[in-house]
Amino acid sequence: MVTTAHCEVTSPPPPGVECPLPDLAIEASDRPLRSDQYVFVETHAWWMGTFGRHSHLTEHRLRQWVPARADREWVLDRELTGAQEWLLGSAEEAADEGFDLRDVAPVGRFRAVHGRFNDSDEAFCGVSTDAPRGNWQAPTREFFARLPRDPAALHERLLGENAGNWFGPFTAGVTVLRTCLVPADLRSALYLAMARLPGVSAVEGVENVDGRQCLALVHDIGRTRTELMISPTDGQFAGERDTLRIDSRCGLPAGTVISSTAVRTAVADTEGHIPLP
Repeated sequence: MVTTAHCEVTSPPPPGVECPLPDLAIEASDRPLRSDQYVFVETHAWWMGTFGRHSHLTEHRLRQWVPARADREWVLDRELTGAQEWLLGSAEEAADEGFDLRDVAPVGRFRAVHGRFNDSDEAFCGVSTDAPRGNWQAPTREFFARLPRDPAALHERLLGENAGNWFGPFTAGVTVLRTCLVPADLRSALYLAMARLPGVSAVEGVENVDGRQCLALVHDIGRTRTELMISPTDGQFAGERDTLRIDSRCGLPAGTVISSTAVRTAVADTEGHIPLP
């Protein structure tokens, strides 16, 4: 449940001045999970791709079964629906130049220990059985266990460990939450920590690509505006949307949506089982 909808941090605090925690309350909860069950994560996505001078949004559907037990394989179903929206160029022109939808992404059912799906491998399967420690760019349950639950300390970790231009602190937080495996206490702290970042505001009633209303943490700095969707029911990651803030070098105008997803989670008794919404 969302009790406070608006919080804005538009610039870093002056040197020596501590930035207070925002007035943002999100009730996060986790479903009971037995050791023989799976976390089910379903993603409906429109992701941008390019082919020569052409740019397109393609519809993807992913279903993932993450075992509670670390010794079991993760299972991933990937589907391309065939739906596309051409942002630059056209389907006819791209086809004449050799475009094939099958080249956009691998499809089918894949398995990997520890979720190490490797799309550079011809069989698209996991290539390592060692348990990864994880980090911000490749988050794991072990990594989550090492993160602090204090929002101020987590805010410092976000800033101190993600200083790059292409992978900054807000992107790091989104990458972690996108796994849908973050425990409720860490999710609550992470939302507060991310809300303190420069250029971040919280907005109520934002719809994800499936039309579900969510609370959104909005990062509105740089070339892209990113909206992180949060479920008002359990504080779980519910999707994201990236929109160009300035014209792109390839000719896409500001205001173009280049990525949009809706995500739902549930508990499944067996791999391959799709729980009802």
